[in-house]
Amino acid sequence: MSVRYAWNRRGAVAVVAVASVALFVAGCGADEKPSTNKPAATTTAPPKSSSTAQGSQTAVEPTEILAVLKGKDGVDLTITSAERDAGGFLTVKGALKNTSERSRALPGQIRGDETEVMKHGNSLGGATLIDSVGKKRYYVLRDTDGRPLTTTGLDILPAGETAAVFMQFPAPPATTTEVSFQLPTFEPATLKLS
Repeated sequence: MSVRYAWNRRGAVAVVAVASVALFVAGCGADEKPSTNKPAATTTAPPKSSSTAQGSQTAVEPTEILAVLKGKDGVDLTITSAERDAGGFLTVKGALKNTSERSRALPGQIRGDETEVMKHGNSLGGATLIDSVGKKRYYVLRDTDGRPLTTTGLDILPAGETAAVFMQFPAPPATTTEVSFQLPTFEPATLKLS
């Protein structure tokens, strides 16, 4: 087999592979039909404000605030829910907000100091829940690769911007109704569980 023939054959295989992937991606969802049970929407959505059109950082309008934790340099964490689910997990949701007048880098301490978590970048992996009645501390869950089950990729928060966040923990026993939430560099807070 000549070198030229082998090169052309490899090139042809690569073109076929790329074309197959492109057709697969383009075909995904092509068979889906709109639901006939829902009426068609006739109204248009209100225009986005400049604070919500900033990519992954979105404004969060909570209906209930469980706690506000003050952090360093004007960065606050507002916790809006702490809910148990049927799978035995507790998910804490909220928003980080930069209340200062300039962009702030989020401190690296919030990801914790465990080697497995640290190698996956900035996250809220350092968060813990403390059940003082049951005398237990709960850490953010990790997947099989050591990635924390929490918001990741948190680096710089522009002035006045808000970023929605979540953290998932093992659920304390049903008899536990309150826990202390701690995140390095932030004030601790007491959360009522739902």
